[in-house]
Amino acid sequence: MNLPKFLLATAAATLIAGAAVAQTVGIGTTKGGATSQTSAGIAQIVTEHAGIRMLPQPMGGTQQYIPMVNNGELEFGIANMMQTIMAYTGTGLSEGQKFDNLRLVATMMQFRIGLIVRADSDIHSVKDLKGKRLPSGYTSSPLFLTILDGMLANAGLTFDDVQGVPVSGVVPGVNAFKEGKIDAVIGAIGAGFVTDANAAVGGIRFLPFDTSPAMAKAFSDKAPRTYLAEVAAGPVGIEKPTQIMFFDYMLWAGKDVSDDAVYKVTKAMFENESQLHGLGPLWSSHKSANMSKNQDMPYHPGAEKFYKEVGAWPGS
Repeated sequence: MNLPKFLLATAAATLIAGAAVAQTVGIGTTKGGATSQTSAGIAQIVTEHAGIRMLPQPMGGTQQYIPMVNNGELEFGIANMMQTIMAYTGTGLSEGQKFDNLRLVATMMQFRIGLIVRADSDIHSVKDLKGKRLPSGYTSSPLFLTILDGMLANAGLTFDDVQGVPVSGVVPGVNAFKEGKIDAVIGAIGAGFVTDANAAVGGIRFLPFDTSPAMAKAFSDKAPRTYLAEVAAGPVGIEKPTQIMFFDYMLWAGKDVSDDAVYKVTKAMFENESQLHGLGPLWSSHKSANMSKNQDMPYHPGAEKFYKEVGAWPGS
């Protein structure tokens, strides 16, 4: 082999070898719904920009992969801040068991959650749900029972005031809604399954929540780390300004994941805000400047290092 061909062959072999040994990490996610969409977006950005291959690991629910990340069996996971703080402190859904090896990597978008009904329904407020059919069980996604409990409390109602229809998770609940088996169901603004439901039933509406101090407190007492705020007309199901439930969505890692890997993941997310926005409406509220938001829970040292370098760490 002459020298130029030898050098070309050597370079090609080096590139192939480099690709073969690229680090692979997993990110825990659900089998469908907004969480699945979010993890797919993170994995795409990380794989394209961090020099790390990130693979979503779908499971039946967040509570299934929280212990795996905590124990070092899986590198990353995502969840809303409500469920994340419950896991870290051993409260709520994680009552009696602290998963305190979890470390925050990034505060991402705000999820906007509400109750949807058919556009032609005679249900116009949460109070109107008394005696109506709502999802129950949520065996693979128990957090949604907590959320639904808060939503009903916002109107002075409890599960005893509605007819429960057992479902295993969010998407099965929406499917039951589309089939006419449920009168109202939890949905996320911008989620693909909500858009599908809108098309399937000929239009949907989000019900407004009561933002009076007493009713807002009743909501947050049942669903901690959530708050109510107005969404302007525009998204599917929002034809006029409507008060909806908000919470932050989080990316986290196990404390023993290498600082280098977390640094690279954080950097990729921070530097590609516009590409994340292009992945769909779920990402519309994501801002790199908010990624290091104080959440009363420690960030991973690799993430903290990056935020300090770019002047995005609180107080820097």
